[in-house]
Amino acid sequence: MTLTDAPPSARAEDGASDLASDAAPLATTYAPAAPVDLRATLGPLGRGPYDPTTQWESARHAVLWRTFTAPAGPVTLRLEQPALGAPVRALAWGPGAEWAIDGVPALLGAGDDWSQLDVSRHPFLLETLRRNPGLRLPATRRVFEAMAPAIIEQKVTSLEAYRSWARLVTRFGTPPPGPAALLPRNLRVAPTPEVWRRVPSWEWHRAGVDPTRSRTLVEAATRAAAIERATDASAVTSLRGIGPWTAAETFQRSHGDPDQVSVGDYHVPHAVGYALAGDRHCDDAGMLELLAPWAGQRQRVVRLIFASGRLPERRGPRATITDHRRR
Repeated sequence: MTLTDAPPSARAEDGASDLASDAAPLATTYAPAAPVDLRATLGPLGRGPYDPTTQWESARHAVLWRTFTAPAGPVTLRLEQPALGAPVRALAWGPGAEWAIDGVPALLGAGDDWSQLDVSRHPFLLETLRRNPGLRLPATRRVFEAMAPAIIEQKVTSLEAYRSWARLVTRFGTPPPGPAALLPRNLRVAPTPEVWRRVPSWEWHRAGVDPTRSRTLVEAATRAAAIERATDASAVTSLRGIGPWTAAETFQRSHGDPDQVSVGDYHVPHAVGYALAGDRHCDDAGMLELLAPWAGQRQRVVRLIFASGRLPERRGPRATITDHRRR
């Protein structure tokens, strides 16, 4: 793994002049020893197709815009991979730019070692691993950032959660740093913990977030500093409203935890059961039993399953979307 980084005084990288001319971003090129698939690795970070904090520039070309609040302040990060497995070019604007650039390797799975994952006895997984050599588990290093949307996604359909997240971030987030002419039109930086704590009750209501979830997110925002220091998913489940599912969804993204499984998810057990045992009606207990041979590596196996496309057809009735704004 190598990271070729421009010194702080050299703001722009060769080949990035069009983007660098207006706002002088920090720049780097990340060239890992093993290939990385930008889209496959960072796909799980987005919360739906209209997530204001995570937007792909093109369906064909791997260009990702991400915003977040680093310890030093907001940042806009642009990642571009010209071809599958090629080095990734990164540009970052804002007070948190240096922190973001330093974190590019971790974000693209530099510490994610798949060498101990043994799928040799399962031909389907072995073939999927062979076909996806650039799949990595990302580590954003921002725990509260990953937890906030996970709380909004608790016990509702993905469509409900995505709509609520987009509405709240658009309403209470801030414009991203960087050249306005180049940034995606709807890109926003998610609210800070301080702002989440001040969201009025009627705004949660308008966004379709029920009082239980809004209260949980406000309480998590109050404890954001302690949450940010957590290094293990079990450390946050003592917080009211934060159960194993939310903790797993958070640490899969913030730390690239290779063993966190989303127990309590509506779709994951069905996907695991169908892929590994042909059982589209698998429950949590059955899923954990199937994944037991890969203890310590279970999230990697789940990611392989979803990367394979070998997922059960959704034949059941669509889940009813509850309109919490009518309550």
